[in-house]
Amino acid sequence: MAREIVVIGGGIIGASIAWHLTEAGAKVSLICETQGGVATPNSFAWINASRSNPPDYFQLRMRSIAEWPRLAEKVPGLPLSFKGGICWDMSHDELLAYAKQHAEWGYDIGTIDAAEIARMEPALKDLPDLAALARTEGVAEPLAAANALLEDAARKGLKIIEARVNGLHRNEQGRVTAVRTTAGEFHDDEIVLAAGAETAELAATAGIDVPLETPPGLLVHSKPVAAMLNGLIIAPELHVRQTDEGRIVAGTDFGGMDPGTDPEAAAAELFGKVKAFLKGGDDLRLDFYTIGYRPTPRDGFPIIGRANGADGLYLAITHSGITLAPALGLFASQEILEGTSEPLLAPYRLSRFA
Repeated sequence: MAREIVVIGGGIIGASIAWHLTEAGAKVSLICETQGGVATPNSFAWINASRSNPPDYFQLRMRSIAEWPRLAEKVPGLPLSFKGGICWDMSHDELLAYAKQHAEWGYDIGTIDAAEIARMEPALKDLPDLAALARTEGVAEPLAAANALLEDAARKGLKIIEARVNGLHRNEQGRVTAVRTTAGEFHDDEIVLAAGAETAELAATAGIDVPLETPPGLLVHSKPVAAMLNGLIIAPELHVRQTDEGRIVAGTDFGGMDPGTDPEAAAAELFGKVKAFLKGGDDLRLDFYTIGYRPTPRDGFPIIGRANGADGLYLAITHSGITLAPALGLFASQEILEGTSEPLLAPYRLSRFA
């Protein structure tokens, strides 16, 4: 008999876990207020294994990058692109050290000069003398990717319930047995909590402490224009890319900037920097801005796995949802259905905060 599982959260992590569970033969219901979630549509959507990664986290991210093409082969219409990322938002010495270390770890990265940057990205105005080129970095358009996973899972039997989750029920033996929602109460073999910024509040209803921060991040989105950028641009105080439909998306970094007390003014100032950054930028027009609240565990790393002492509940929280979605979906489904323990997830259990 198929396992019956509830997934709470319609963002990219919840969608990936629900897809993998459904693909593996489980009977899955996904509960969310909005398909695509809240944080996911407001993501910069950068797939990468770069930056200040300890080796364990680098390996997890690399595994997930490798899983994206596998997922794209199985899910129709998954909007995936790997055109590389050019980075120079650090000092010269830091950039050389970063490229050297990650190349030694197996990242497809090297340095390029101003002439090569200009050849690859002719729309850039002021070029640095040196940048790092990470050839395997890419983008999955976030809302479209989450929806593609949910739509494909629904064709395979996933039940999507649009409702607000009010809390969890935990019985006297400590097992989490039910989900209370505006559409009623749901009882299943296992509950997966992948509700992004709401995860800590919902877990607390079952007496579980999840140390989570939710910093805001503002991104600006232009009206669609003809192709200007080829890949990701990670410049000092400005991270920029162009979407499939032609929008220029930018933030002061990939997580977006603090919108402060006047988000509209902050967005206008940020968009002014974007226009000054690109040749032909004067023709760009701001269409809208978004403010996302990124679910970020206290130490910056994911929380994934069962909550100790609370059988029946599986947690999945990360600020790197776009990068990690394929691997976390695969590993979570294996751990839930097969009782395995994935070594790559060992550093990221909730128990580390005990």
